[in-house]
Amino acid sequence: MLSRLFAPKVKVSAHCDLPCGVYDPAQARIEAESVKAVQEKYQANEDADFRTRAVLIKEQRAELAKHHVSVLWSDYFKPPHFEKYPELHQLVNDTLKALSAAKGSNDPATGQKALDLIAEIDKIFWETKKA
Repeated sequence: MLSRLFAPKVKVSAHCDLPCGVYDPAQARIEAESVKAVQEKYQANEDADFRTRAVLIKEQRAELAKHHVSVLWSDYFKPPHFEKYPELHQLVNDTLKALSAAKGSNDPATGQKALDLIAEIDKIFWETKKA
């Protein structure tokens, strides 16, 4: 009797965990832009204290960018997206690896590589929103 009482009355499904509009690659892009900007500022400044702080901020921002990319992969993108865009798994993996490389480097080229890959995810993301 309790199982009937608590059984769902209506079965629903959605393509993402929350109503659309909460996921956006812009969050990852903004953090990755910060990573690259800090890398550039690091290169332009010889002060040891400044550089220490820059590294700390860059590493935090890279982790945030990785988090946002991971959330897109695990919470937004669903099997139909991976079927339509078979490169998506590898693209997300490459992006996470690029962000890790940028986290461990003060070369702005590593930050730019991460930004370029995030732009590819962004393109696919917005194509899925049209569907």
